[in-house]
Amino acid sequence: MAGSGFGVLVRLTTFGESHGKAVGGILEGIPAGFFISTDEIQKDLDRRRPGQSAIVSQRKESDRVQILSGIFEGKTLGTPIGFLIENEDQKSKDYDEMQHVFRPSHADFTYQQKYGIRDYRGGGRSSARETVSRVVAGSIARQVLETKGICIDAFVDQVGPLKWEGIWTRDLKTISESSIVRVPSEELALQIEELIREVRKDGDTIGGAVRCVISGVPAGLGEPVFDKLHAELGKAMLSINAVKGFEIGSGFGAASMKGSVHNDLFTTDGKTKTNHSGGIQGGISNGMPIVFRVAFKPVATLMQAQETISESFESTQLKAKGRHDSCVVPRAVPIVEAMAALVLLDYYLIQNAYCE
Repeated sequence: MAGSGFGVLVRLTTFGESHGKAVGGILEGIPAGFFISTDEIQKDLDRRRPGQSAIVSQRKESDRVQILSGIFEGKTLGTPIGFLIENEDQKSKDYDEMQHVFRPSHADFTYQQKYGIRDYRGGGRSSARETVSRVVAGSIARQVLETKGICIDAFVDQVGPLKWEGIWTRDLKTISESSIVRVPSEELALQIEELIREVRKDGDTIGGAVRCVISGVPAGLGEPVFDKLHAELGKAMLSINAVKGFEIGSGFGAASMKGSVHNDLFTTDGKTKTNHSGGIQGGISNGMPIVFRVAFKPVATLMQAQETISESFESTQLKAKGRHDSCVVPRAVPIVEAMAALVLLDYYLIQNAYCE
């Protein structure tokens, strides 16, 4: 299967299906000698795992990571880091009636057309269960980046019509992480939580957005033309399940602005007065914080009857069973951070290769 690897110098390859024995990955290119805390990796996994609150999927997975290679006495060896996370709470019978029926807006139809076979249990390889491997790898990358003064903070800034319009500062991280919806406003968090509960009661789902702020990034990361830094970040984010949009800096808002307003004017210290560019110009970081947003669609699995077709293209109805998220956005925060960390470390090492 092509497309299971990501990155250039820092490269992650993942494996596993939602209802298989395990998921895992191999992370290559991490330099030797960096201390990696498995406790920190586990914290990030706990932020992503199901069952962490009443408003998410109640699948019970401990998501305990097993490091198989590449780390010795707490430090990276410079060799491939292999890791494994066992699947513990699969209920494959919940998917029996989906064996010959395509779920609307899922990958069932496209996988069947591409491969002529599919693992219908929880979506198999197309399941968001795969992202647990990204979180492990991203946590390792993030820990290396933090030794370089680069910090990555993501949070939910919108669910449905409810949107946070504040200015991010790092002291808001405590507020966002203390909320089950990961919003940096206690008042808005309660409103969003209530909205998700109402949607869940109706057997429906709802979308939202995650904002990410990367601070401490030096100027000069990124390649011009095809390998622009924001292009790679866009690819990373759009590879996450349920992502439908990516914008950096002013994003689509730039379409309604004049250049005299949008231009980021320089100050004498080499910074800019505004950051409409989102920290990247010409595909290369300019030393300002990198700021982008990622839009997530409503989860496709509804607890409502929907019109669909069978494998023989006959009309039928399907009402999903099992344990599913009504809003995936809060659990997506550590995934966004993980993919951002993999991109930033990759480009950091590429730039270092030039300098040396």
